[in-house]
Formats: sequence, structure tokens, C-alpha cells
Amino acid sequence: MNFSSVWLRSFRVLLFPFAFLYGTAVKIRNYLYDNEVIQSIEFNFPVICVGNISVGGTGKSPMVEYLLRLLVHRYKTATLSRGYKRKTRGYVLADDKTTALDIGDEPMQFHIKFPEVTVAVGEERAIAIPQLLFDRPGTDVIILDDALQHRTVKAGLNILLTDYNNLFTRDMFLPTGDLRDSRSSYKRADIIIVTKCSDNLGSTEKEKITSEIQPLTRQHLFFTGIRYGAPYHIISRAIKHMSKETEVLLACGIANPGPLKQYIQEESATYDAIYYRDHYIFTIDDLKDIRQRFEKIKAADKMILVTEKDAVRLVKFAAELRNMPVYVQPIETYFLFNESQRFNYLIENFIQDFKIKS
Repeated sequence: MNFSSVWLRSFRVLLFPFAFLYGTAVKIRNYLYDNEVIQSIEFNFPVICVGNISVGGTGKSPMVEYLLRLLVHRYKTATLSRGYKRKTRGYVLADDKTTALDIGDEPMQFHIKFPEVTVAVGEERAIAIPQLLFDRPGTDVIILDDALQHRTVKAGLNILLTDYNNLFTRDMFLPTGDLRDSRSSYKRADIIIVTKCSDNLGSTEKEKITSEIQPLTRQHLFFTGIRYGAPYHIISRAIKHMSKETEVLLACGIANPGPLKQYIQEESATYDAIYYRDHYIFTIDDLKDIRQRFEKIKAADKMILVTEKDAVRLVKFAAELRNMPVYVQPIETYFLFNESQRFNYLIENFIQDFKIKS
């Protein structure tokens, strides 16, 4: 989460003593892992970790989806997440009866968009991985969602994401900043991706950020942006294109809505917004509030817009939503500087190396 308010930033600075204590605890924990006082478990199997060292939206879900699109037609692919804000505990394997309350919103999003992918959740990844492989013995690769700072499992390939607008190099420990792990933890990554870059990011800015991050010789650095697709109806999936005549009501419960707000502002006539906390569980009363706010918009061309994460938490109200103009805004990651092929090669080569060894 990025805090742009000067007042809020000032308040967070006052919490520095707590940040110091938190940072000390994190550094001690990392020291114990680095010196093998606490052991990480490593599997003789392709495990790719997508994560960050800060809280908030760095674009993990779009990156996981990019990997799924890359791999799903060549490999039997699985994702394993913690399942944040779910109502269950322990290991859960998604099936055709699973809901977001069972596995969490982001895993549910993967399950809906990629039905051929095995989707599982489990707080203890060291326990969940063997269980997943037992349930799906033909699995070729597992993608760990948001697991970089959870060091009980040592992935074969670590992908670190950092938001262009909130680089880890400029951040501080919680609660003064957004870091939940040490800046030096970037050294555990094999691939570093600066996410949410603008389309017109130039080579000069690229070199400046590269010098700031100082990737190690063995590390690969990439820059990505977010591309928005045409909104589709949450139930019927009918497409509705946004235009300069459209007035939008954004109902949004994600960590960092900034880029989406900017996109809507550029593409629509005007917009209003109702914000909810990240991973918010919508109620029928929330839906009524959204409808009432929407009815106050006088324009003939108008729509309610939600993110894909929000949609999986709203779809339980299918009967009410069927006749409401609620549209889902899809997004996807793309690589700048024509480097998608280089990234794809690194991922596929990692998996193939395991296949050759076995």
C-alpha cells in the first residue's frame, strides 16, 4: 500500500521505534536462516516463487497469471498460495465447488481463469507441497504465490517484484515504511522485476533504476507494465467498452488502486469511487450501497467497475448482479524493452533443467 498523504507519512515516521524493533527481529530471523541455524526445505522439483519484500500491491497476481499463460499448455502447472482471508484452515485443493471463502480471492481468480491449473492453498507450504504432489502426481511445476519472505521453503527460482512507484531501495521497515523484509533480501532473488512502469519509460531511467537496485551478476532485471483489457460483465461476460462518454462508479478493494484510478480517469468521462480494504468480504448491504450510489449518476452511458479480485468476492450475489451493470476490469502484465522472450527463456530453461536431471 502506498501512502501519498503527507500527514500520514509524517505519522508513520513517528512509529520508527516500532520499525526498528520489527527490523531487528527480521534481521535476526534472516541471520538464522542464512547460517542454517534454521533449515529451509528444498525440493528436487521445479518450484518457482513469485513474491516481494514489501506489503501492498506490487502486481503479484498479474505476474502469476503471466506465468500460467506461458506454461499451462506445455506443462502440468499448479499454484500454491497461503489463501489470505479465507474461512478455512490448512491445506485445501480447489475443485468445482470451491468458493473464494474456501481458498481466498486471488487463488479463486486463478481457479476461474485457468481451470486446467491445479490451485491449492496452505499456510505451511513445506507441508502443502508434498500433499499437492500426492494429489496431483503428474504435476510438472509449482508456482508459489507470495512466498519470498516465508523461508521455510527454498524455491528453485525466486522472482522478486518491486513497484516502480515504491522501490524497495527507497523504503523502510513496517510500520514506518512498507518493508516486511530486509532490503538485502533482494539478493535471494534470481529475477528482479520492476512492475507498474509507464509505457514511455526510457533507457536513461532504466539505467538509473538499475544502478539504484545494483543487481548481482547472477541476477536478471526486467521492467514491466500493466495493460488493461475490455471490461466484461461479471455474470454474462458480455463486453462493454469504456469511452469518453462513460461515467464510471469504481467499487474497489485492492491494496493499490492508484494505477487503475489513473486509467479510468484517462479513458472515461468521469468517475466516482467506493473504496474498501484489501481482500474485503462484500455483504449484501455493500451491494445495496453500490446500487444506490450508481443510481445517482445521471448519465445515459454509465457502468459499475470492479477488479478481478473484487469480482470473485462479489459473484456469490449472482442473482442480484445478473441485471446490474457490474463490469470486471481485466489486467495483464507485459514486458518493456522487448524482453519477454528473454524472461520466457529463463523460466522454461529452469523447468527443462529439472527434467534433464530427472
